[in-house]
Amino acid sequence: MSTKEERHITPGRHPEWLVDLAEVINAPGYERWRSMVAATGGCANPVHLAGGSHIVEAATGEVLHSYQTADEPSGHLLVACGNRRASVCAACSEVYRADTFQLIRAGLSGGKGVPERVSGHPRVFATLTAPSFGPVHTRRERNGKVRACRPRRYGKRCEHGNDIGCRARHEPADDRLGQPICPDCYDYSGAVLWQAHAGALWHRFTLEVRRELARQAGMSRAEFGRQVRVSFAKVAEYQRRGLVHFHAVIRLDGPKGAADLPPEWTDHGMLVRAIPAAARRVEVLSPVSALGRRRLVWGDQLDIRPIVMSEALDGVSERAVAGYIAKYATKGAEASGTVDHRLSCKGCRGDGRVSDLIPCEHCRGTGLRPGLNLELLPVTEHARRMLRTCWELGARPEFAGLRLRSWAHMLGFRGHFSSKSRHYSVTLGKLRGIRSDHRARESRERHGLPALGDATTLVVGHWRFAGIGYSPGEAILAEQIRQRVQTARAIAAQRAAE
Repeated sequence: MSTKEERHITPGRHPEWLVDLAEVINAPGYERWRSMVAATGGCANPVHLAGGSHIVEAATGEVLHSYQTADEPSGHLLVACGNRRASVCAACSEVYRADTFQLIRAGLSGGKGVPERVSGHPRVFATLTAPSFGPVHTRRERNGKVRACRPRRYGKRCEHGNDIGCRARHEPADDRLGQPICPDCYDYSGAVLWQAHAGALWHRFTLEVRRELARQAGMSRAEFGRQVRVSFAKVAEYQRRGLVHFHAVIRLDGPKGAADLPPEWTDHGMLVRAIPAAARRVEVLSPVSALGRRRLVWGDQLDIRPIVMSEALDGVSERAVAGYIAKYATKGAEASGTVDHRLSCKGCRGDGRVSDLIPCEHCRGTGLRPGLNLELLPVTEHARRMLRTCWELGARPEFAGLRLRSWAHMLGFRGHFSSKSRHYSVTLGKLRGIRSDHRARESRERHGLPALGDATTLVVGHWRFAGIGYSPGEAILAEQIRQRVQTARAIAAQRAAE
């Protein structure tokens, strides 16, 4: 037996996580704790609540049912954190992904209060990308064969003495993908400023699409709006180069939205013609600074595909579109090699000062969260330069409104990650409400209480925040529970599909 193995089994010298694991399993309230974790789906960072609730007979004041966390072995109730990011909480992000799938699918196929005839509305799946800020390593394929990254420029050198070509045939997992060919040539300031204005670009694009459709129809925008409503649902996806592009469902409805058929003179071709024209005309100007005023526009790559009901048809299926958008709704900038948490100090929001003369006592004037160092973060070198650029530009007064330091962990992007127009379909809040009501009905039936919504009863509750997360041993057990819950759900979904 090795010395390391002997050290780990020596009495009194076990690792902390192992000692804690044994204590959790052998605690008298273990089974109750386990059931609460399972109820959260195996949430990685559950919120601990203290307090209680009472179901009261409205007429008499009689307490029909009472729950107190003081009766729990731990003294707390565990509630799922609800974080959408898979890198933060795999369990809650899966619920968010499923809800997003249902939201998108309802706007394409109907259901959840949306009539099925919505599938007959003109709609497309469009992808808008960021422009180029310098050549990066990329994987090129043609006719099923992987081609050299940038073969025609191999041997030529930039002003910094670096090759501007690359003969490598990159594999999908190659760490060089998305990294600049020459980092010194790459326009990091332009990339960060574009990213900070991407949300504004999207907003102006949605307005310009409506104008362009009205032009095609020979109407004023107001007249067109009285007959046709343009509905959107979009998600931002980070490319390996650290910039977002937007995947969007764009649909034409009648004036009342998804439940209203659009006029007969509208068709899929109107969208195919309007989207490129609108994307070319949209621009946003960056704030005036010593760097000049940038004209920020969409990239040249624009993909528009019809959405069809079956995968056998020539287009992308409704289910594939919903799955694609839902998948990226749970991802963030970490997919491009950066971190998934804020870097700026909470006390000063990255400014480093609480006033013109007084430095922040939490970060000691650095603007970073205590203990952080940009140069030591576990990120790619390209992401580090993006972070550094966010930090440097964020210190300039002309860019103060962009809050680049607060959004440095998103590489400058500060728009809504996923969003939809009001009349596209059901809302996430409504889906969560339906799920909550279902669980409340099950609980009342289990305790023999009046039905949910019965006017004869009242629910009186008092709760307070009591903490978040797990101990090391609890975290190990919670992950095992999450995997079991995920497997059980996958099996149930497969059986339902059969």
